[in-house]
Amino acid sequence: MFHLDDNFLQEVGLEALPQNQRQAFLEQVYSSLEGRVGVQLSEGLSDNQLEEFESIIDRNEDSVRQWLKIHVPDFQNDPIFAGLLRQNPNLQPDNIALQSEYAATKWLEVNRPDYRDVVARVMQDLKNEIMNNREAILASAQSH
Repeated sequence: MFHLDDNFLQEVGLEALPQNQRQAFLEQVYSSLEGRVGVQLSEGLSDNQLEEFESIIDRNEDSVRQWLKIHVPDFQNDPIFAGLLRQNPNLQPDNIALQSEYAATKWLEVNRPDYRDVVARVMQDLKNEIMNNREAILASAQSH
């Protein structure tokens, strides 16, 4: 969906950011994006839905497997799951981390079908914020 890398830095005008500060900056951007997306996605969800999703992303094995059994019993034949397996060739289909990632994606499709739009909107807002503060970010980076 998006990549936080040197291309991202160039896109937001931070190609001059010192090499030794890039990874930390990108990690900070990712953390901010993750938090903001979480807040946006949680709006309008019930406490039960939030607890269910939290148990999936926390890799609660019983919760993940139960959710998959009920909602996507044939998940191992889903092209999305197959794609996750290809991306993680060292993992077996019964790996809980793999199943949890898949279940989280499917859960969002069911409960927040607009989640991709939310992520894109939050990402664009974050990019705009970074671009608007580009000079200050670069000045701060130069002083370290």
